[in-house]
Amino acid sequence: MLWMPSGPPAGQADVAAAPAPAPAMPPPAALPGQPGQPGQLARAQAKPDPEVDADPTPDLRNYVARGDNPSMAQVIERLHERGIHSGLGAFSPPGTSPPLVGLAVPEDFVLPKGYVRHHQATDDGQRIEAVLMFAPDFQLRDASNKPVGMPKDLVVPPELAPPGLPIRRIVVPPASTGR
Repeated sequence: MLWMPSGPPAGQADVAAAPAPAPAMPPPAALPGQPGQPGQLARAQAKPDPEVDADPTPDLRNYVARGDNPSMAQVIERLHERGIHSGLGAFSPPGTSPPLVGLAVPEDFVLPKGYVRHHQATDDGQRIEAVLMFAPDFQLRDASNKPVGMPKDLVVPPELAPPGLPIRRIVVPPASTGR
C-alpha cells in the first residue's frame, strides 16, 4: 500500500501537510554571469579529471604532450630549456657525463687518509665497481712535504696509488639491451 487512506497513525505528523523546504541554490553552472554553457561546470564536477589534483606544482605532463614519447635526454633538455634544474632537471642528459675510469678499489681494502671510493652507475642503472679517487680537500705531498701535482678529475693514476692496492682498472659494463 502506497498511502494510508485514513491519515497517519497516531503520534506521527502528516508529511503532506508539512511546508515544502526552501529551494536550494542553483548549481554554480546555472548562476547568471557564469562563462560557458549551462551545466558545463556541473558536468566537470561530476566527472573529475584523473590527471588533475590539488597540487599546484608543475608536473612532467606540463612539459610533455599526451601521446608524446620523448627520450629521457629530450625530457631533461626540455626542463633545462625552461630553467628547471630540480627533480629530473637536476640530472644531466644521459651520455653527457660518462663514468670516470680509473683504478678499481676492492671493498675490503682499507684506504689511507685522502683517498676515497667513488661509486657510479651507467645511464641505464647498472652499478659500476668503485673507482679510486682523491678526497676533494686532500693534497698529496712527497717525502720532502712538497705538494704533488693532482689530477683535475681527482681520479688516482696508478703511480699515485696507495701501497698494497692491486693495480686493476675498472670495467664499465656495456649498455643493457632489455628494459
